[in-house]
Amino acid sequence: DGMYYRKDIGLHADERLAKRGVRIDVGYKVKDARAEMAKEDFNNLDIEGEVKSVKMVDSYTIDADLNRKQIERVTETLHNPVIMKASINEYQEPEKYDWVIEIGFLPGVTDNVGATAEEIIEDSLQIDLGQRKGVFFCQIYFVEGRLAKKEVLKIANSLYNPLIQRAKIESRREFCRQKEVRITIPRVVLKDGSKVSRVNLNLTDAELTILGKMGIENEDGSKRGPLALNLLYMKVIKDYFGKLKRDPTDIELESIAQTWSEHCKHNIFTDQIDEIKDGIYKHYIRRATEEIRREKGVDDFCVSVFEDNSGAIAFDEKWLITDKIETHNSPSALDPFGGSITGIVGVNRDTIGFGLGAKPIVNRYGFCFADPEDKTVLYKGKGFGQKMLSAEQIMKGVIRGVNVGGNCSGIPTTQGFVLFDKNYRGKPLVFVGTVGLIPRKNGRRKLYEKQAKNGDYVVMVGGRVGQDGIHGATFSSEAMDKGSPASAVQIGDPITQKKMSDALVKEVRDMGLYSSITDNGAGGLSCSVAEMARECGGCEVDLEKVPLKYPGLAPWQTWISESQERMTLSVPPGKWKKLEDLLRRRGVEATVIGIFNKSGKCVVRYKGEIIMEVNMEFLHNGVPQRQLKTKNIKRRYPRPEKKSKRDENEVLLKMLNRLNLAGFAFISQQYDHEVQGGSVMKPLVGRGRVNSDATVIRPVLESHKGVVVAQGINPVYGRIDCYWMAAAAIDGAIRKAAAAGAKIDKLALLDNFCWCSSDEAERLGQLKEAARGCYDFAKEFGTPFISGKDSMFNDFNGYDEKGEKVKISINPTLLISSIGIIDDVNKTVSLDVKAEGDIVYVLGETFNELGGSEYFCMLSNDGGNIGSKVPKVEATKNKRLYKALSVAIEKGLVASSMAIERGGLGVGLAKMAMAGGLGIKVNLDGLGEELDAEKLLYSESQGRIGVSVNPRKAGEFEKIMKECFCVEVGKVTREKSLIIKDDRTEMVIDLSLDEMLKSYKERLAQY
Repeated sequence: DGMYYRKDIGLHADERLAKRGVRIDVGYKVKDARAEMAKEDFNNLDIEGEVKSVKMVDSYTIDADLNRKQIERVTETLHNPVIMKASINEYQEPEKYDWVIEIGFLPGVTDNVGATAEEIIEDSLQIDLGQRKGVFFCQIYFVEGRLAKKEVLKIANSLYNPLIQRAKIESRREFCRQKEVRITIPRVVLKDGSKVSRVNLNLTDAELTILGKMGIENEDGSKRGPLALNLLYMKVIKDYFGKLKRDPTDIELESIAQTWSEHCKHNIFTDQIDEIKDGIYKHYIRRATEEIRREKGVDDFCVSVFEDNSGAIAFDEKWLITDKIETHNSPSALDPFGGSITGIVGVNRDTIGFGLGAKPIVNRYGFCFADPEDKTVLYKGKGFGQKMLSAEQIMKGVIRGVNVGGNCSGIPTTQGFVLFDKNYRGKPLVFVGTVGLIPRKNGRRKLYEKQAKNGDYVVMVGGRVGQDGIHGATFSSEAMDKGSPASAVQIGDPITQKKMSDALVKEVRDMGLYSSITDNGAGGLSCSVAEMARECGGCEVDLEKVPLKYPGLAPWQTWISESQERMTLSVPPGKWKKLEDLLRRRGVEATVIGIFNKSGKCVVRYKGEIIMEVNMEFLHNGVPQRQLKTKNIKRRYPRPEKKSKRDENEVLLKMLNRLNLAGFAFISQQYDHEVQGGSVMKPLVGRGRVNSDATVIRPVLESHKGVVVAQGINPVYGRIDCYWMAAAAIDGAIRKAAAAGAKIDKLALLDNFCWCSSDEAERLGQLKEAARGCYDFAKEFGTPFISGKDSMFNDFNGYDEKGEKVKISINPTLLISSIGIIDDVNKTVSLDVKAEGDIVYVLGETFNELGGSEYFCMLSNDGGNIGSKVPKVEATKNKRLYKALSVAIEKGLVASSMAIERGGLGVGLAKMAMAGGLGIKVNLDGLGEELDAEKLLYSESQGRIGVSVNPRKAGEFEKIMKECFCVEVGKVTREKSLIIKDDRTEMVIDLSLDEMLKSYKERLAQY
């Protein structure tokens, strides 16, 4: 840190002082939309005063030995002089301002803008700044307004996360006292961390438990962070090293903890549970897929399931489609932006790491948040310590992270959903997924198969290693509390990863320069290298060769750090030079850090000394089996009271305005879904721009074949019955894809379980029931699982605003995602009605199934009166319906098609009309004699689809659907209104499209 020169000091002073750093500030000469949005956001913070104006300035601090000519050249490259003004070591104060807020990153936190600016400088000057130099980015807000300092603090708190950023607040008077421009260089300075310690395991059970929970003790008595190893695991580790007659090194214990973590090993899914000896995963999920594939025989379209970083199905004779969906819940609770961007770029690497490298072609997402207006204050620490971010900050940060991760990577972000519930206030759920494309073969070489070979080099490719991401895997394996480490937070750099991805997938892969590849995700090198070593039988690593972001990291930190943008390759020695040269020319760093062998051991050296030597069998298969016990408790909830007299129009408008039913165009519009040019059915459809339930893309542009992606999720059902929650999620994922035109015999599923308190018998009972539902209904529909992931401890243990202990657990949540093939994307069907006079049909029966519905949640004001009659699934009947609909769509008989789900038929019809910009007039009389209008409109019975059909094609359509429940209910009209009648009750809904669209769009528009 230091104070440096202003621009007008003179050439000699410039050249001399520039060696200590220079600051280039860039502001807009024209209207800055960012500043206008910031002003609006600040005034929405419930502050007492008014923000009259905001000026934003981007600041680049360059820590490098540059002369004046070079500095001026750099300044030119960092701004557009037509609309921007740049100044060298000179502030750009506006004429009017009262406060100054400066936001920058803390030392060691990934600074993507700074890193990009550094590359620009190196390219423009043709120099190498070197590892110990760099560029650091921050933003300055000049705020005008009569505000007390506490109000400015509230504004600053909305702009930064203290875990990863720094904020400096000054009044105008304080700011103007400076005689020189302030330069802050947030560089990491560490003490020499090369020492490797031994960990004494000759401890009592109580001491072993503390060690497994809190982690290894440092010299100063502090704890390193969670190992997430319970007493049983600690005893097994103690016995292993006891037989070796030595204590483990810290790196050995840390490495075993990463490998055995719930996040990496999925122990709850593999442990014995009640009478199931082979565990939930093998007994229900994997067995379903194996049996379905055997039944399909020659029609089996699965190519790789549960074996690789992603699952894969056949696209055509030449190409495969891969898919993987991850969760990044715990990191996103601490740093929403860093957690979500790390999640999305991480699952991109799962695609790059499939086989010998698939190209990411689609990103998908799903968010479960608390209401952004929820003002609940939470603390991780006792005595009002470690305050959690607000619900709104978490939502905005997560959404922005996925935005930056996808948009900067050139990957379309198409399909997604957002749900809200108060039980996600302690920890949000962040689902991120990536679909990939890979050729089956390159010559005779199968690109979906890989194997590290004895004698291959261990090569790390991509970004460097830092302290960010320490204990990420073990942290994500536990509930969040005061011990949750800030070091677990990472920020992904999509630009660095994009260069690596393009080089590997577009060039290196097809040159055959490596034998195997995987990503450095959870556990970092400790997991990626050791996992690949299973393919050949062993490995040796020289840890001092690993490229670091800064000196001073301890060996154990280097080994387990989850710093992003890295892949591990297995490279034959004869191909190393060619690989290194190509990657260097593409701006991608590659380093040999060891060798794969068949020793049966994972050996790590540091400066010639062996610091880790663990048997491969123990490392990967030594984790002990537990006997889990479940308890089944059926919980019943009363139904909410209904007002005897009410305005039915107001009820439907209120439904459309609910967070879980309202449009979320504010997300869809900021995610680039057109990049790569394959978008067919968009995230927003029709003239009304309504969120679609499925999206379709064309991955191979010379082909008309397409890929459809959709999902099903019903967390509130899980509070009532997790078996039927799973059934509804599966049916929903299939139904939405079928409504778009997918054939269900070419449809695959992915499962993502997000659970809570998974060490409690009741929660395990719910989990077992959900898994049983997955088996039963995947089998019934004939849709195999190809990939999955679980996150087991989504609980918050902390304190409320009164300082009292509080535990917040998520709803048991199962996301089922579907992916399938559409033979001709020209026959894809969207949900918007298309033409006046088209006949509207409802396919599938409606039942009295309002338990857990949005309607009951609305009536109970999102309280506990949610009913108990949760929707059930008649898979045989629904499967027949979806197949018949597929035939009708294939013949071009269907104009519009929408899966009826959350909100029921009333909301579904409203969305079809709003999207199409046309009216719909229907009568409910033919849908069920025993059900009143309330149940017909708002029941969430599964297996239902609303369609519209040209009258000239109605006869043929009805003939195809004759074996299914198919009722003509009305027509599409020119009048822009929705009219719903029920002759028995004389109930009438009559709403204009403008009224409905206003209600549908206004709820989340402010974000």
